[in-house]
Amino acid sequence: MEYRALGRTGLNVSIIGMGCEGMVEKSPEVIRGYVDEMERLGVNLIDLYSPDPQLRDGLGQAMEGRRDKFVLQTHLCSIWKDGQYKRTRDIDEVREGFMEQLRLLRTDHTEIGMIHYVDSLADWAVIENGPVLKQAVEWKETGLIRSIGLSSHNPQVALKAIETGLIDVLMFSVNPCYDLQPASEDVEDLWAEKNYAAHLLNMDPDRQRLYETCQRMGVAITVMKAFGGGDLMKADISPAGKALTLEQCIQYALDRPGVASILCGARTLDELRQDADFVNSAPEAHDYAAALASFPKISWEGHCMYCGHCAPCPRQISVADVTKFLNLTIAQGMVPETVREHYAVLPHKAGECIQCGACEARCPFHVSIRQNMKRAAEVFGA
Repeated sequence: MEYRALGRTGLNVSIIGMGCEGMVEKSPEVIRGYVDEMERLGVNLIDLYSPDPQLRDGLGQAMEGRRDKFVLQTHLCSIWKDGQYKRTRDIDEVREGFMEQLRLLRTDHTEIGMIHYVDSLADWAVIENGPVLKQAVEWKETGLIRSIGLSSHNPQVALKAIETGLIDVLMFSVNPCYDLQPASEDVEDLWAEKNYAAHLLNMDPDRQRLYETCQRMGVAITVMKAFGGGDLMKADISPAGKALTLEQCIQYALDRPGVASILCGARTLDELRQDADFVNSAPEAHDYAAALASFPKISWEGHCMYCGHCAPCPRQISVADVTKFLNLTIAQGMVPETVREHYAVLPHKAGECIQCGACEARCPFHVSIRQNMKRAAEVFGA
């Protein structure tokens, strides 16, 4: 397994994480089987959006004696009431639900306390100005949660939350089709067929800005819906008009700025093994660039996807990294200190570019790489 830093939290997480879909309404024995297999595979990040007490209790039993091997992303405003799931902003329900969650999980803390499902600016205003965010901050200060998270499908909402400086981890929907869609308070718009009827060009700027801001501020992204609920892997129902593979979907999400882990909703142990086997698959299997460039309904013309097709550079410049750091400065309108320091440790800088154009000849998206290298050398002074 491969691991990445979970932003500024000080934690490291597996690049393949586990959603809880396969463990919902399952026996403790089945849940233990998942936990055993996650430990064997090195999968250490578990998302618990579901408030199902049977799931929480079974997971708590399964983790006894090995709690420290897992990073739990639990949801603060997702509760169980009258035998079913409820999203709540009532602070008494939030407090009671969280304490019950800790009890069932048999733990005294959770690594990520995720403020659950905030998709409208009005809802974020309620969170930010009301008791929920204040309670999350208090729990972080006392150690009940180690970092504060937010789950959202709306880039405008997520960006506004990130810019408060209080959110450490963002759970967000990332895939090549959703990335083309503008912000909406209706999550159904992300995969509504009507929204893909016309030819779509390039990433939504709000989403690009969100990813770049997360990387700049050290906010980790844990990815949900990397496969679009499975739609992206089926040509007949994919909004793009063609199918992607599991490996291509995962690699696409991993290449977005700020991304730490892909939460795969494995519904069987075999699916979990297939997801984790991404790290053992051949590099060519991860190549999504040619597939995206051939989509009949979608184009990323002139937009760097950080896919690495531009390599190798005769001067060994990491063109994708240089471009990513350049874009971060453009988004910020300045050179943030963290970006400057990351650029400084690159073994080869943009100023070494000999303008041969070999990279542009290989780029499936026709990015003006030589111009980007000139601009980066000016911006960073090397």
